[in-house]
Amino acid sequence: MDRLAAMEIFVSVAEAGSFSAAARRMNVGQPAISKSVAQLEERLGVRLILRSTRGLAMTEAGQRFYEHAKLAIQEADDAEHAVRDASDSLSGKLRVSAAVTFACLHVLPWLEEFMNRHPKLEIDLKLDDRNIDLLEEGMDVALRMGALSDSSMTARRIGCNPRLVIGAPAYFARAGVPTVPADLSRHQAIVYWQGGGGETWTFSQNGSEVDVTLAGRVRVSAAEGMRTAVLNGMGLAVASRWMFSPELATGEVQAVLTDWALPSIDLWAVFPSGRLVTARARAFVEFVEEALARA
Repeated sequence: MDRLAAMEIFVSVAEAGSFSAAARRMNVGQPAISKSVAQLEERLGVRLILRSTRGLAMTEAGQRFYEHAKLAIQEADDAEHAVRDASDSLSGKLRVSAAVTFACLHVLPWLEEFMNRHPKLEIDLKLDDRNIDLLEEGMDVALRMGALSDSSMTARRIGCNPRLVIGAPAYFARAGVPTVPADLSRHQAIVYWQGGGGETWTFSQNGSEVDVTLAGRVRVSAAEGMRTAVLNGMGLAVASRWMFSPELATGEVQAVLTDWALPSIDLWAVFPSGRLVTARARAFVEFVEEALARA
């Protein structure tokens, strides 16, 4: 049995939790599964799986081998798909990581069109405001906003959006409308403290700059929490136009201090380091660019 096939069997056993479950998954006999794993252990010279009456457990070496074998299998799949994709519509599975609110507002509403273009494609969309490890999670591409913390990552800037001071009309009717950045220190701010957020902001106008530290009793770790608080009139927030674009269009929220500029925020497509960018990932990123341009 070749090395890649042996890896596929081992990964299947590790994920299924038993030889019999892996055999059913791969539609082969259980003795063949057991023999393959035993031969693999013999060739490597280490025990990968501990067998007992209670079931199977991977050794430390087995866990390390599983992680690398899974990546190797994915790379082989990507190589095959790269050839097929050159002459056919995209197929296989695309794994995407994106922030919850951005994906819900600017990716999912357009996603059906992308899927219709590529009926053989499947998408796993992992929504999380945190920056996850792309290699560890097996992602093909991530959509991330703000400054990139790791300069070694393979990344491409696909969009840029202004930041605004945003609040609900009901809040401004109650608390007043700030006319200069210094007024913000007297307002209740909803502070988003994940990447790209914070309390201190630099406003610029006609070559001069003013630093302002927001004050507020509510801090949130998810953008959707900030949206909900602002929409319910709990306070104002510094946010990208992307985050409130539907409500800005309807007047449900309004931007203030618009004669002052805040640092804009970049949208990046980030790819796992050390891996080839798949045709599926490239097509998806191009589609997101297209959707943002239309929006």
